Amino acid sequence: MLAFRYRERRFMAVGGQQRRPVVALYERIADAIHDGTYPRGSTLPSEPKLAGELGVSRPALREALLLLQEDGLLTVRRGVGRTVNDRPPRRGFEQLQPLDELLGPVRVRALLRSREEPTDFTAQHLLAPAGSDLRFWESVLFGESLAVALSHEWAAPEDVVERLHPAFAEALRAEPAASMLTVLAEASRGVQLTAHSGISATLLGRRRGEQLDRPADTPAVLITQVVRVDGTPVMAAKHMLPTGAPALPVLQSC
Repeated sequence: MLAFRYRERRFMAVGGQQRRPVVALYERIADAIHDGTYPRGSTLPSEPKLAGELGVSRPALREALLLLQEDGLLTVRRGVGRTVNDRPPRRGFEQLQPLDELLGPVRVRALLRSREEPTDFTAQHLLAPAGSDLRFWESVLFGESLAVALSHEWAAPEDVVERLHPAFAEALRAEPAASMLTVLAEASRGVQLTAHSGISATLLGRRRGEQLDRPADTPAVLITQVVRVDGTPVMAAKHMLPTGAPALPVLQSC
């Protein structure tokens, strides 16, 4: 059975250039936790004291602390304050990973590479206006001998992608035999990406069942993803994982 223990995950990928101040602050505190400056089980200084020690504003510090709490490094205890978790996630938890890497080893078979007008989903998540021309990729992910996922991925309107992430726009034009998220991740050296994903339970339905060679009433997990650059969405996706797919590692987002 597919493991889907948590409802949502926050992903963050930081390439090291042009980082938002709060991301740099997040990294400083995470590094301090992992190198023992703030030991496991210890209580962080109060917000005013910590902001003074780090030389940052309290609003920026508060946002970074909330992200660290969401990503499992900190816990808030009533009457105590923020404490460092006994088992903080290993370094690298903030990296955005394509589904084919998380489920691997798998191979990606491209079913469709086309352009389409916005649907309700892409209008909402990519903020695509009516009449936009969006790249759409449909792919099946295969394990050793079985289809394990069906992916629908859309890029934002081309002018948006060209403006925010020209390397991603160029890589898309080559239409490689890979998932769109893999293309985005590989094109993002030095580019900060942030993303959210949601997980819900559903049934495959007739068409998706045929594509995955499963009965229409097969239970499945539907994962939705939106990836942003500088707060603007550049890619959105839906992934359908039927019963029998490899277990999917997911971190909790509170």
